[in-house]
Amino acid sequence: MEVLIKIGQFVLSFSLLVIIHEFGHYIFARMFGIRVEKFYLFFNPGFSLFKKKIGDTEYGIGWVPFGGYVKIAGMIDESMDTEQMKQPPKPDEFRSKPAWQRLLVMLGGVIMNVVLALLIFTGMSWKYGEQYIANEDLVYGWTFNELGHEIGFLDGDRILAVDGKPIDRAGLVFQELLLAGNREVRVVRDGRELTVTVGDEFVPRLLNSPDFMDYRMPFVVARVAEGSGAERAGIIPGDSLVAADSIPLAYFDEYLSYVGQRGGGTVDITLYRTDSQSGSRTEMTLPVEISGDGKMGLVPYYVTRFVPVQTHKYSLVSSIPAGFRMTGRQINGYIKQLKLIFSPKTEAYKSLRGPLGIYDIFPKAWDWSVFWTLTGFLSIVLAVMNILPIPGLDGGHTVFVLYEMVTGRKPGEKFMEYAQLAGLLLLFGIIIYATGNDILRLFTR
Repeated sequence: MEVLIKIGQFVLSFSLLVIIHEFGHYIFARMFGIRVEKFYLFFNPGFSLFKKKIGDTEYGIGWVPFGGYVKIAGMIDESMDTEQMKQPPKPDEFRSKPAWQRLLVMLGGVIMNVVLALLIFTGMSWKYGEQYIANEDLVYGWTFNELGHEIGFLDGDRILAVDGKPIDRAGLVFQELLLAGNREVRVVRDGRELTVTVGDEFVPRLLNSPDFMDYRMPFVVARVAEGSGAERAGIIPGDSLVAADSIPLAYFDEYLSYVGQRGGGTVDITLYRTDSQSGSRTEMTLPVEISGDGKMGLVPYYVTRFVPVQTHKYSLVSSIPAGFRMTGRQINGYIKQLKLIFSPKTEAYKSLRGPLGIYDIFPKAWDWSVFWTLTGFLSIVLAVMNILPIPGLDGGHTVFVLYEMVTGRKPGEKFMEYAQLAGLLLLFGIIIYATGNDILRLFTR
């Protein structure tokens, strides 16, 4: 069932993004009287799952569940229909229109993806507001995985700034750390301020390390697994763990480390239990059997029990500038990610994701707020990727039109055909490489 939910979210989000993108090209073409021959969700080599012709346009759904397209008359696109280009230009063809109109047709998809992101983030701001944990409220600091420790971070470090830029929201810390220029991280450790530098050599591993850092928190029991050693020992929800085998341990991550090395044994857990009626607190020590994989069978309360969650509510009017700010942040962040990918020294290209990787970011349970947040982000990704100056993408077509507008000369049709073919081969190569990365991740998790 979880797989079906992930697939459902992926297909719905992807279909919406493709339709909106292609509609951008379609609406500008129709606005300028350009004939649109086909409007398809997914590709349809050989046959279509569904098609219906309305006026001059054939609308349909292809059988290859990837992407979509509009076929605009008189334009060399991914269909590589060169026969049409051998005929004399017609008034309702793309090539017969002024350069500024052709430019808007080319940019239509990108424009619509940005507009969709704006609408999503504006609507999210209005309905849900912005919820976040203020970075200054993380009094317990952060925990880090092995990579974080190798870089030089210690569990409990509080991060103040990256490259001199203070970070006000805890949820932005990892993004700023990854995308900053010098990645000089100012931290507070044991009451002292110091700097940890994250070198470029760590970037490829950072990109593939979603568990790099997490909120540090005390260990207060939220749930006890049925049949676990903790349940047999008598631990109950609400108990606060403070020591193991008489060793003071204040935080959840410390128990993960200590107990994880004692699989199959017994650990004496010291805890405080608060009486719900009198409020009195009792200290007790209970022997807990540890499972073979080093677990007690306890689930802790999340960090939001210990630090306040800030909520910024927006009216319908104030949600509009909030939507613009969120869209701007997403565009800026993704452009920085692309710079990493195109920088050979960071080897960030090794983290490039294909369709399977995109599918994997959707949660196993359906949550509309998460769905729309991811869809808004992917709409920005689609917009930025399509504006890259690669033949075959909207950005490639845009470059050729801008060249014509500046020089007054149109690139030759043969040149356009060869450029389009080269661009398509490059794009297919990138897709194959990214999909290979996805498959490799499946076997290396």
